[in-house]
Amino acid sequence: MTSKLKFIETSKLPTDVGEFTVHAFTDEKDSKDHLAIGMGDLLTNEPVLSRIHSQCITGESFFSMRCDCRYQLTESLTQIAERGRGVVFYLQQEGRGIGLSNKIRAYNLQDQGLDTVEANHQLGFKEDERGYGIVSDMINFLGIKEVDLMTNNPKKIKALEAMGVVINQRVPLYSSTNKYNEKYISIIVNMKTIYNHIFSIRII
Repeated sequence: MTSKLKFIETSKLPTDVGEFTVHAFTDEKDSKDHLAIGMGDLLTNEPVLSRIHSQCITGESFFSMRCDCRYQLTESLTQIAERGRGVVFYLQQEGRGIGLSNKIRAYNLQDQGLDTVEANHQLGFKEDERGYGIVSDMINFLGIKEVDLMTNNPKKIKALEAMGVVINQRVPLYSSTNKYNEKYISIIVNMKTIYNHIFSIRII
């Protein structure tokens, strides 16, 4: 589904790692809200350090150890602050796009022994229901010409390039593992390896 981007408002966003500027948008196709959290001048010709990050209430608000989302968000903002320039595109795509309630249903199935992919399939979803069309629109709105993309997910690279976004290089993010998320991270790594093979993406 393509997006219909509507800009809402801009505000300062002071954080523990520095002061950002947050731009709020709504996708009028589905009424979901999304944010671009930026720092520095994004309009130069130099690639902009960028991260596409999907909302994770359980990890980011309640410090769940079942995923590495909070760590990756914190690391992304920290790297941007250290560079003094960059943006996080924060998308309302909870649970890899299946929503918060269905995410809890998937957790219940995982408690019974299913892995992340199996749980999603049993609930009638693909392993990843997220889309990235809104990001391309936000990049164009902000006047960004080229990005250094912080990601371990080749699907994001493929999706953005298909929409005309120029990716200068991939910047890897390293996950924090524990006994609760080891299986999840292992499954996600395997999925990304498969995507790499299918799409023959050159990782820089």
